[in-house]
Amino acid sequence: MGLTSEAKLRLLAIARRSVESAVRKERPPDLAGEPEELREPRGAFVTLKIQGSLRGCIGYIEPVKPLAEAVSDVAEKAALEDPRFPPVTRAELGEIEIDVSALTPRELMKSPDEIEIGKHGLIVELGYSRGLLLPQVATEYGWDREEFLAQTCWKAGLPPEAWKDPRARVYLFSAEVFSDAEIRC
Repeated sequence: MGLTSEAKLRLLAIARRSVESAVRKERPPDLAGEPEELREPRGAFVTLKIQGSLRGCIGYIEPVKPLAEAVSDVAEKAALEDPRFPPVTRAELGEIEIDVSALTPRELMKSPDEIEIGKHGLIVELGYSRGLLLPQVATEYGWDREEFLAQTCWKAGLPPEAWKDPRARVYLFSAEVFSDAEIRC
């Protein structure tokens, strides 16, 4: 079931307040009284960009927390703890664009033909390695199914064809992705 427009706006506001309070070292937003649809456990990712370039992205694959709480947590982590980037600074707060991805439960892929570019995200697991790419990544880079699988393997630190290993597990998931950049336009 899809999120309402109001829920999406609320999640974007929660993400922004969480980023701002984390960077300013203030108390995180109070999430008491959130609507029922935001109290349902779901996986979630928050992606931060500045002028279209990635600035941080962290998420929960599994539905370990209520959606509002998950978005708040990962927004803070994307701002301060993404190991690929230094922490977001106060000076950057006005430039930050926020995407929220609310995930569906993952399902084991039986065939690469199941992958719908733009709809599905991928998780590749082999041994102790795991890589995840959100649905919008393949679209942004113009990848086909094979390249999407190869790039997800690379994200896991695996060779590009590792998904073909009989021990590998490839999962599909969908995400509702929405951005505060869409609202500002």
